[in-house]
Amino acid sequence: MTLQQFFDLLSANPVIVLFYFIALPLTAFLSGILDRGEGHKSPWKYAYCALLYMAAVPGIFAVFLNVYFFLFERQSILQANIYTQFLPTVAMFVTFLIIRRNVDFATIPGFDKLSGLIMIVTALIAGMWVLDRTRIIAITFLPFQYVILIIIALLVLIRIDWKRLANKT
Repeated sequence: MTLQQFFDLLSANPVIVLFYFIALPLTAFLSGILDRGEGHKSPWKYAYCALLYMAAVPGIFAVFLNVYFFLFERQSILQANIYTQFLPTVAMFVTFLIIRRNVDFATIPGFDKLSGLIMIVTALIAGMWVLDRTRIIAITFLPFQYVILIIIALLVLIRIDWKRLANKT
């Protein structure tokens, strides 16, 4: 099954997609009512962690899929699929806002990993876009494994700087 076939399957059965992306913010809202101000304690923080990841992974994927479609594939926004390209992003932001009202993100285990994922994927997409737009052809005697090591080193430096910036705020 290809990714396009999977998206076609989801579009053909929108009830499943709608249920999932409506259930996430609704569950976050109900958890906020039931936790009675103890969202920073176990087991609530793990429940919020699960909700955040269940919303963030499809939401982040949808954001970067949209970026890819609009920058590289030149897809029109009028051809975008609401169920697979916009609904996950909206559900992610709504779920984040609801959980943010109930608990501080710093108390949720693993939340810092999401920002690292976003930063790494953003750096890779930006690098790919720059390479696509500049059409630079480099002929060099530098072996390819050294080029890969340089790219990895740059990503590590970006990650370290991102953590420093995040700790200052």
